[in-house]
Amino acid sequence: MPKLSQLAADLAAGRSSSRQLVEESLSRIADPDGEGARAFISVNAEAATAAAEAMDQLRANGQAPSPLAGIPVSAKDLFDVAGQVTRAGSKVLEDQPPAKADAVVIARLKAAGLIIVGRTNMTEFAYSGIGMNPHFGTPKNPYDRDTGRIPGGSSSGTAVSVTDGMAVAGLGTDTGGSCRIPAALCGIVGYKPTAIRVPLDGVAPLSFSLDSVGPLASSVECCAILDSILTGDTRLLPSPFPLNGMRLAVPQSLVLDDLDETVAKAFEEALLRLSAAGATIKGIAFEQLNELPEINAKGGLAAAEAYAWHRRHLERAADAYDPRVRSRILNGRQQDAADYIELKGIRTAFIRRARVLFQSFDALIMPTVPVIAPTLAELESDENYGRANLLMLRNPSVLNFLDGCAISLPCHEAGAAPVGLTLAGWHGGDRRLFSISRAVEAALSSANSSQH
Repeated sequence: MPKLSQLAADLAAGRSSSRQLVEESLSRIADPDGEGARAFISVNAEAATAAAEAMDQLRANGQAPSPLAGIPVSAKDLFDVAGQVTRAGSKVLEDQPPAKADAVVIARLKAAGLIIVGRTNMTEFAYSGIGMNPHFGTPKNPYDRDTGRIPGGSSSGTAVSVTDGMAVAGLGTDTGGSCRIPAALCGIVGYKPTAIRVPLDGVAPLSFSLDSVGPLASSVECCAILDSILTGDTRLLPSPFPLNGMRLAVPQSLVLDDLDETVAKAFEEALLRLSAAGATIKGIAFEQLNELPEINAKGGLAAAEAYAWHRRHLERAADAYDPRVRSRILNGRQQDAADYIELKGIRTAFIRRARVLFQSFDALIMPTVPVIAPTLAELESDENYGRANLLMLRNPSVLNFLDGCAISLPCHEAGAAPVGLTLAGWHGGDRRLFSISRAVEAALSSANSSQH
């Protein structure tokens, strides 16, 4: 998969054109043998082609708005785009008026000249880590497509669009892992920023307390470039952090439970490679993670806040919801105002207690999800679906609750089932985490390539 920096260089040198890139993207989306019909809910073919021609003309005149101008990207169906209805992967909002203005993050991408080729499919209302959608179909994971595996969610279509080259990169959201889970299962990079860094204006909410907006792309560098656009941070990209002496902590509580053999092996080999490259890796108890299942027993902040937002839609169109999503939203009815206020206080205290651990290390490191992508057939029953969903969300949701930043990058061997490695940093430590992740990615990539 090409990097943004390489494509920018090709555009600047005249080796490529925006028109060419967008046509390739649209061709892959339209390929009847591909997943475009399920990865995208709508495609902006005409507008994207016109925008590409405009960017080529601007570049020829020396007026390109940024080096990335004219590169095609995808955006989850959760972001307002002026003139389009924001469905959030649902039939419930189809009758809503089109957005009057772009979401802030969409406006920032457009201002840099990036071209949004379409709105990507997702779990309805972003409320699951699986990525299945009964309304618009479920895009199959690019790995082992013949068997038919889940893409991961909720940013399912974004991940598949990037993995299959239908877009160079994509925009997702992350409330409990929705950028990192599909990135891990599809074999790309997904980033969850410190939530406050990226504006949520014009983004359909799931949980006001936990939502964040992040990129999915082929490399850490690409995610860092997109993050700089989304945040408006114009400083130079963080350069790789020295691996020699890097202090990485592996939590021993909760996040290593129930790993399948493939994930356990890939994670262990990744730790060995990083240790050989000079990183200091230490297991830490982090026992307070074991409190999370009880803290969230009534659905947690996501259920309470989702129910508050969805109440009026449930009153008028409950039958239009995906039943599996509707049942999770209705969990929010279990909590009264006192429960919710208490939960907010528990979270604040939980974060304060965790801070000490984070200050002793450069990053936490763990498997993004405990298992490789399950098959669609395995999740036909509600019971299996519910169990798999909790497993997908378990590790990544820790960082949303802690209000930290986290990234998932591939740690599997080429051709093997994708496995994601998570690196996590403290609130506001995003640039430092990008530096650490670039070094880790380089070490894992070089070790991987030397084996082939």
